[in-house]
Parts: sequence; structure tokens; C-alpha cells
Amino acid sequence: MEIIVNGKKIQLPGPISVGPLLALEQVRMPEMVSVELNGRILRREEFDRTILGTGDQVEFLYFMGGGA
Repeated sequence: MEIIVNGKKIQLPGPISVGPLLALEQVRMPEMVSVELNGRILRREEFDRTILGTGDQVEFLYFMGGGA
């Protein structure tokens, strides 16, 4: 199964949910990452029950704080 993660095609052996994908992609501080799936931001409680399918586009969004 092929999906696109942050603009890069990756191969997966089969269906996977968003939560395990974060681990598979070795996302640092997954609790600080927002996930967009096919143009829609997922709520954190959806991560483990949202199963990805062939051709899905996933973006990991990192928000940075700062300023003076």
C-alpha cells in the first residue's frame, strides 16, 4: 500500500492507523504534532481509529512558538 507523507511516497505492508504511523515515521514529540489527512485536520482522538488507505495524503504539522 502506498501513501504520501509530507510529500514523500512511502510503502506500507497494509492498512495502518495514524497513531502507529507517527511511531513508524519516528515523529519526535507526537503529542505536539497536528495531522492533516487529505486536506482535513484530524482531532487527536481520531488518530488511532482513522485507518489510512492507498493514495492517502498525510501531513505532519509542527507549530512553533516564540517571539519577544
